[in-house]
Amino acid sequence: MSIYQHSIRDERIREYVPVSRILLQEKISGAGEWIGSGSIQPMFSDSITGARLESGGSVLLDFGIELHGGIRIVNLGKEGRVRIRFGESVSEACGTPNQCHAIHDTEVAVPEFGMLEYGNTAFRFVRIDNAGGELFLLNVIAVALYRDLEYAGSFESSDERLNRIWKTAAYTLQLNMQDYIYDGAKRDRLVWMGDLHPEIRGILAAFRDVSLIRKSLDFLTSTTPLPLPMNTIRTYSCWWVIALADYYQATGDLEYIRAQKEYLLGLLELYGTYLSADGSECIPERRFLDWPSDEDLPAKHAGLQGLLYWMFRSGETLLRALDCDVTTVLSVQKRLKGRIPDCGENKAAAAIQTVGGLADRSDVLLRNPLHGISTFYGFYMLLAQPTRPALELIRRYWGAMMDRGATTFWEDFNLDWLENSGRIDEFTPKGKRDLHADLGAYCYKGLRHSLCHGWSCGPMPFLSERVLGIRFLEPGGRKILVKPDPAGLEYVSGTYPTPFGSVSVTCEGPGRIRIEAPSAIEVLQ
Repeated sequence: MSIYQHSIRDERIREYVPVSRILLQEKISGAGEWIGSGSIQPMFSDSITGARLESGGSVLLDFGIELHGGIRIVNLGKEGRVRIRFGESVSEACGTPNQCHAIHDTEVAVPEFGMLEYGNTAFRFVRIDNAGGELFLLNVIAVALYRDLEYAGSFESSDERLNRIWKTAAYTLQLNMQDYIYDGAKRDRLVWMGDLHPEIRGILAAFRDVSLIRKSLDFLTSTTPLPLPMNTIRTYSCWWVIALADYYQATGDLEYIRAQKEYLLGLLELYGTYLSADGSECIPERRFLDWPSDEDLPAKHAGLQGLLYWMFRSGETLLRALDCDVTTVLSVQKRLKGRIPDCGENKAAAAIQTVGGLADRSDVLLRNPLHGISTFYGFYMLLAQPTRPALELIRRYWGAMMDRGATTFWEDFNLDWLENSGRIDEFTPKGKRDLHADLGAYCYKGLRHSLCHGWSCGPMPFLSERVLGIRFLEPGGRKILVKPDPAGLEYVSGTYPTPFGSVSVTCEGPGRIRIEAPSAIEVLQ
């Protein structure tokens, strides 16, 4: 119970995470005592020892894994000043970090015999520079702020690389589940509707508590009165309908869907006008599919034709649940289906046409399969192709980030960046490209690039849905179909959340499938 009449309780928890290693020490002695130290409180005692950080000295700390939150500096000496730099990579903590959405580079005063807490961002590395006075620091420890969520979903297989990728994707998503579902824990600490959809699918596959989905969707509708587009991007409102339908299919929460009825009807009526006479989408600006497609106008049009069709298919599902007339949405679908633009070799457009149901363009995904991939649309690119090549893509593309030191997945990644580049958890050797500072594209160039982005979680729901083979036949999962697709894996095993409890699936070969499900669920095979 709160002691404050008008307070808002933070639903997250705090934990202290000690330093795991020190990468740089200049004009400092005793910092090694911080490794593994849980000291968080200053005190007067002859037995207390700390680290002396002299004027002009610096230290680079590694906390061993990407975190969300800040740091606590415990000072045993006089007041002084320090420069603090947070980094998702070594180069970011030692460079000039981008200040967008959160302060990552600042100078602050440290109180005499006191504690300073600073930071509200995502980081793994912190560099501390003495900016004035001789400091005697008992400890520098990370303060992790996150939602303590039960993992009701899981995935294990005979391929340990895939297992690590599932867990890394889920952890990436969890760090972006803060006050709302953020796009990026370091940068883009905002609720972007299009970016939100793969995150929602990930939450539904991993966590029992899905209340943050409702909170984030409600935030968007409450701040976007019709006919305004969500996030000022006209196409992002399409994703709201798709996400709402996915939420309903997973939870069966008809009460929540009823509360969205007025907004849903208004949105479908408005977007039903965004068709040309020949059935081509003519969604007004701003028209956005994904960054790599932004200047490829034919590919963008092809993808948006698929996106609008997917929106109206999802709208049909929701209207039928609400016992509303579906004549108009069926007519819009028919008109859109009559016009299937060529997506060329653009994988994003091909994936949306395929997953959205407009046309099967899986052939595009299978040509030059490691080229033209993005972490944002990676989820749809996986869904739009057969399981075996999709698993290889996961191993090669998402796995490569882990090979270079990642503990969370990135805003974007290109396998070409691996050529003559270093790791993110080490100083870049002379003559090599800095994987973080020197690369990136579009709006995520250099150190602005986020290395913990929720939209990159796609392998996790894909592995849970496709490889475990779980498909909800009725909203809320009262009836499910289980058909594992191990695609060459010796065994797969895992759980998937439903409102009635988790379904457990183990497949050890053809015909060797074990399924455990709550009694309220009808399981078909």
